Amino acid sequence: MSVFVTRRIPAEGLRVLSQASGCRIHQWDSEEPVPRAELLSGVAGKHGLLCLLSDRIDREVLEAAGPGLKVISTMSVGFDHLALEEIKKRGIRVGYTPDVLTDATAELSVALLLAACRRLPEAVEQVKSGGWTTWKPLWMCGYGLSDSTVGIIGLGRIGQAVARRLKPFGVKKFLYTGSRPKPESAAEFEAEFVPLRRLAEESDFVVVTCALTPATQEMCNKDFFSRMKKTSVFINTSRGAVVNQEDLYDALAHGQIAAAGLDVTTPEPLPTDHPLLSLKNCVILPHIGSATYATRSTMAVLAANNLLAGLRGEPMPHELLL
Repeated sequence: MSVFVTRRIPAEGLRVLSQASGCRIHQWDSEEPVPRAELLSGVAGKHGLLCLLSDRIDREVLEAAGPGLKVISTMSVGFDHLALEEIKKRGIRVGYTPDVLTDATAELSVALLLAACRRLPEAVEQVKSGGWTTWKPLWMCGYGLSDSTVGIIGLGRIGQAVARRLKPFGVKKFLYTGSRPKPESAAEFEAEFVPLRRLAEESDFVVVTCALTPATQEMCNKDFFSRMKKTSVFINTSRGAVVNQEDLYDALAHGQIAAAGLDVTTPEPLPTDHPLLSLKNCVILPHIGSATYATRSTMAVLAANNLLAGLRGEPMPHELLL
């Protein structure tokens, strides 16, 4: 079994592969993404591919791999970087890593929300630059969670974990929207299923945790932001393409909404001269939702075990059914 690993991954995951009998590993051993030419040559003739969400696995890659490619294991919960129709046509199995990053991503979502609504990066900068002169009644004021309404777009595993962490802050009401109502999941938070329009209009905080699909692409756009309260805060830890970033910039720059926090953008990385980075009321992080040592190690081990199970023709711990 010959496999290609597209990046340097946590040692625990690589150890699982190296200890598997008959598994020959070829790896792009770098923290940086594999160049396209190296990806195409590296995957050629391989039986398995372990990739990351930043690797675009399209028809060109599949053709370069050849008919021997049996399994693709992505070290991510998302799979919008995979050409699923092309993969399905070729009978290739796909493994992914849901569940294991739920808690870490939910924690980061809450941290990002608090950083944005309480203006933490701006406050830190004031301390460093000498802007902190004395205690002032209205200086650095933001918005709190107590008695607020929180709207969650996508009440899946991560959305529920976010709500679970926000509830003790004294949130008065949870709203959610998605492809369908989830009464069993919503019961814990007494969350109400509402149309997207109503969620935008009534929420003090909007947290986006849905998957990227054709239906959710640029769902958060000019119309959406125009319906939000001027005091509301927008958080996205799902995928950058769910948001029309130009419309978000306009909403923030013109005071249509109070603040935003993003852990995902389009593109990634975001160019340093992007207009969003010029705004004090927009906190942007470099896609670190799952970035705890324990979570990344668990993701690597699961991705490796998915790959090996697929190569052996066994059930995967987590297989994406196509």
